[in-house]
Amino acid sequence: MNAAFEPEKSLRSPSELAEAGLIGRDRLAALQDVAARYAVAITPEVARLIDPANPADPIARQFVPDAAELIAEEGESADPIGDDAHSPLEGLVHRYPDRVLLKLVNACAVYCRFCFRREMVGPGKGALSPHALAAALDYIRATPQIWEVILTGGDPLILSARRMTRVLDELAEISHVKVTRIHTRVPAVAPERVSPALVRALRAYIRKDRACFVVLHVNHARELSANARAACARLIDAGIPMLSQTVLLRGVNDETQTLGALMRALVECRIKPYYLHHADLAPGTAHLRTTIAEGQALMRALHGRASGLCQPSYVLDIPGGYGKSPIGPSYLVADGTTVEDFTGRRHQYPPHQKTPLDGAPQGTPPGDI
Repeated sequence: MNAAFEPEKSLRSPSELAEAGLIGRDRLAALQDVAARYAVAITPEVARLIDPANPADPIARQFVPDAAELIAEEGESADPIGDDAHSPLEGLVHRYPDRVLLKLVNACAVYCRFCFRREMVGPGKGALSPHALAAALDYIRATPQIWEVILTGGDPLILSARRMTRVLDELAEISHVKVTRIHTRVPAVAPERVSPALVRALRAYIRKDRACFVVLHVNHARELSANARAACARLIDAGIPMLSQTVLLRGVNDETQTLGALMRALVECRIKPYYLHHADLAPGTAHLRTTIAEGQALMRALHGRASGLCQPSYVLDIPGGYGKSPIGPSYLVADGTTVEDFTGRRHQYPPHQKTPLDGAPQGTPPGDI
């Protein structure tokens, strides 16, 4: 999009953004105050997608700092989803019985302006120390109900393939850990990091009879550039399935056509839409949040008008550490016998009605879903 500027390295300060033409110099003073508090990084891949002539550009809105970030709203918190309340050890969050988050690194390739861990990540924050990582792995070994480990951060895929291999080798030796999930923006924002060595590391893990899923954080269809699609294809072609997570953001993807285009683009890339997150109550992010009612209306608009493959689960991470809950619209009216179709028309379903399978001859197929 920004064809006049071809950056060779990540842009990490308002001054560099101004030199690249991504912001006006009249904004420098205000944005330097923002950058002093919250990290800034825009990779060359992302910089090329930004249209500096469009003040409402949805890519810029996600990554270019805004003076509104210094305005704190009531209810916002440095730990909006309550990680600390469920962190038995440094780098580990154990909120649900069968899975843990393992925060390998506290830095990212890019820094989102709505990040719910924005107070905890940034340049120089570093990776989990060898001692802390060993303690976290010991905890996982000693907790047999842990079936899944979610590698997060920061962004775990900024680590080298060698370091990722070491972590995956350790996890593969824990008999009760059957699944590893990697949450990342890297394939879209720094696709060159999806190297043959990284693909081999993930492939080696699944060859040890373990499942590995890569979950791509992407919020707008334009982020799925040709380079990003090729990076995702390298993973998928190697047998590593991909899911997506998207944050619902005002001015980025809060229109039916925009959100639908993203979900279809993901499916075209063989990536299954997984979560649509309601934006968390992170400090200075009110200008990017929608209402829950707006999110539910968007999900209603997608339902029936886009393939079932394109339907993510709309979820809210309850403030205080109480976990995710689905908050999508309900189509069953309170009386329990009236259901709405995707156009909003209401239909009666008799109470105590047998399902089509009840009393059906053995082997009768239930039909396509």
